[in-house]
Amino acid sequence: MTEASFRTQRSKKNATAVPPRGDKRERILRGAIQTFARKGFYTARVSDIAKAAGVADGTIYLYFKNKDDILVSLFEERFDRLISTLRRELPALPDAVSRIRHLISIQLGAMESHRDLAEVITVNLRQSTRFLRQYAAPRFEEYLDVMASVIADGQREGSLRQDLSPMIVARAIFGSIDGLTLTWALGSAGPGELTRAAVQLTDVIVRGLSA
Repeated sequence: MTEASFRTQRSKKNATAVPPRGDKRERILRGAIQTFARKGFYTARVSDIAKAAGVADGTIYLYFKNKDDILVSLFEERFDRLISTLRRELPALPDAVSRIRHLISIQLGAMESHRDLAEVITVNLRQSTRFLRQYAAPRFEEYLDVMASVIADGQREGSLRQDLSPMIVARAIFGSIDGLTLTWALGSAGPGELTRAAVQLTDVIVRGLSA
């Protein structure tokens, strides 16, 4: 094999081995979730995130400005995925009660399969009031609007009580989901605990809302 052909073969091999740009960014986000859950946001260092992601420290700055930017991106992207999933799947369900069951189960189910993410969202995000007001509030309002619209649809259908504010109910549902996720993430509950909790929470809410 000539030197030129050897270089060509090596280039092809390296091109195949290098992951797409988006894959490395996602690796950094996953590494950040693991690091924030283990060390906490304020004590975690960019070098810790890089080590968890399996990249060089400088690689982080190709995708993010700093540690705060990682947390913001992490929150926004995960929340956008949730909102998009709810907007796509809820309209396909036949009535408000089935939509309520689905939006509770899908959220608690997602957290149960990603314990570190649950801890980051329920614990780390609470450590910064500025972050919550500046970045979380817009996504949070959009998320509540999705849930409130489910309640309003049920009221129009006649299956849910007319005397309740859809937005207050949406906030109550979120508070319940958040509280269950927080105690689960910080506790020692075993597999399936959030799934069982989702069923019980849904029954309580649906009974209270039923016309």
